[in-house]
Amino acid sequence: MPKKSTKMSGLQCLASENIWFDKQCYDEAEKCFYEGPNGPSAQSSSHAGGDQELVSRMKSMELENNTLHKVVTEMRAALQKLESRVAVLEKSPAAVPCAKVKTALQQPKGQKQKQRHRDAVPVQAAPQVENGDDDEDDDMDLFGSDDEDDEAAQLKQERLDAYAAKKSKKPTLIAKSSILLDVKPWDDETDMVKLEECVRSVQVDGLLWGQSKLLPVGYGIKKLQINCVVEDDKVGTDILEEEITKFEDYIQSVDVAAFNKI
Repeated sequence: MPKKSTKMSGLQCLASENIWFDKQCYDEAEKCFYEGPNGPSAQSSSHAGGDQELVSRMKSMELENNTLHKVVTEMRAALQKLESRVAVLEKSPAAVPCAKVKTALQQPKGQKQKQRHRDAVPVQAAPQVENGDDDEDDDMDLFGSDDEDDEAAQLKQERLDAYAAKKSKKPTLIAKSSILLDVKPWDDETDMVKLEECVRSVQVDGLLWGQSKLLPVGYGIKKLQINCVVEDDKVGTDILEEEITKFEDYIQSVDVAAFNKI
């Protein structure tokens, strides 16, 4: 038999090799690939961002935990108050019927029936009416007598009279107006003090004079501006103008500068 060739080609030697001499180089290349162009700083920044997010989450959880703790404390206090109130109500006399109902519910069925028999009140039969009483019932007026109708009508009338008297005593609202008048003299030589005295001398029921002042018109002439309050049903602007213009020696004209309802 021919001998097998012990010589192997270079490719076969590499295929059968079990040792990886350049593994460190490959590992370093892979590390550089994953780190990217920014280098290890990007990875460290991502770690820092993750730590900051974790810290913020822990703080929010702590706040939420404190809030829940306060709520639980308040609920415990409210529950204690409720228990104390229930204890006081149970000790009060008003709770006795409730206790009876509770004991009645806890009793057996046979005892409940006995208790109902004891508590039952005997109903008395209605007495029989004799024949003579039937006639008396027939004579009764089921719809009331005329006297009762008269009394009801009299009571109604008394109430109406009392309401009318009360309404008549109530003061009625009087409509009033505020009027601002411009009173003009003939010339600049007119005595304005005397003019104002003439205006205020007008006295009418429902008229009340107010403040006044002198305002320049022109060429040294001044007009009197005076305010008054009048009752609408008693005094009007026509009456005021007619009464004021009677003083012809001092007053030339009267104009209404402003008119307002009060």
